Amino acid sequence: MKSGKTQLNCTIGKIAMEKLESLHSKMRDDMATAEDRQHIVILEEIAALAGNRVRVSENEAARQEGGSVWVERTSESHFPHIRLHGGALEDDPVA
Repeated sequence: MKSGKTQLNCTIGKIAMEKLESLHSKMRDDMATAEDRQHIVILEEIAALAGNRVRVSENEAARQEGGSVWVERTSESHFPHIRLHGGALEDDPVA
């Protein structure tokens, strides 16, 4: 069973994606307002950041299991900038 916070976060995500779909429909029907367009931008950014975070988590899980994963680093201490811009919650969550 999901915790209350997990359930809330899942519900927020589901509602946000439903709203984004609705706003895209308004755009296709040429009914979107300027405010609708602003909402689309932020919801698309949230969706992209969430997707990045999921991919980073999957990659780090595979790395912990000894799998072959691609990690861009300029040095041993530097992880890709995606980690700092929505990809992960910390600079190096697996260290």
